[in-house]
Amino acid sequence: MTSLPRRFIGPIRVAVVIAMIGAVEILCRTGVIDPFTMIAPSAMVVALVRILETGHIGPDAAFTLTNTLAAIAVSVVLGFVLGAIVHGLPRLRRVITPLLAAYYAVPTFVFYPVLIVLFGLNRLPLIAIGAALGVVGMMVSTLDGLDRVPRVLLKTATAYRMTPFSVALRIKLPAAAPQLFTGVKLAVTYSIIGTLAGEFILSVAGLGRRLAIAYNDLDNPTMYGLLLLVLTTVVVLNAIVFHCERRVYRRWQRT
Repeated sequence: MTSLPRRFIGPIRVAVVIAMIGAVEILCRTGVIDPFTMIAPSAMVVALVRILETGHIGPDAAFTLTNTLAAIAVSVVLGFVLGAIVHGLPRLRRVITPLLAAYYAVPTFVFYPVLIVLFGLNRLPLIAIGAALGVVGMMVSTLDGLDRVPRVLLKTATAYRMTPFSVALRIKLPAAAPQLFTGVKLAVTYSIIGTLAGEFILSVAGLGRRLAIAYNDLDNPTMYGLLLLVLTTVVVLNAIVFHCERRVYRRWQRT
């Protein structure tokens, strides 16, 4: 079987998404899906427009976006540094690896009350929860990427007497880039989940708090409008990461 040309993959993906949205729209409009359970996608758009028109969502959106970006930055930087350190210490890695494999089995949110006691009822516990969820994904991807660096390249660097910094910048980093960007994507996803879930559980502001209020009040239009806003934000953040990834690859291919 021959694979599809790359130029057709994007339009096919868009067509599949549009078809799925259209199917949900029809099911909601015909009553197959109860409006009490889910409203139609077009109604979600209308609800989101009304929410944005009021202007009241601005402070909560800024609060959540700031927390999310901070959690992403902490998880990416800390995960990369820890991954590089563990990769350079094989004995430590043998101890850490089983813990990393079981990390996401631990209910991280049980530490949220402790974080509130330590940092107070503000944005810091939310950032800590988001970073705690994202850091391991970045750390594991860093380890995987550094493991995939071809040994022949390292031997060549030794033959040319390259400095450790030059080896890391010119050999290890480009060779590990695919896995590193995978880690960044995981950090983005998990950090958003952690931040919003923390706001949903207990927070003084944020989109998660607004979602919790709408859910408790059975206000489906507001709840699904906010969910659409969150989904759009996630898509935009992932698109930015994908664009950066493509630019980095093109730049390295020219050098």
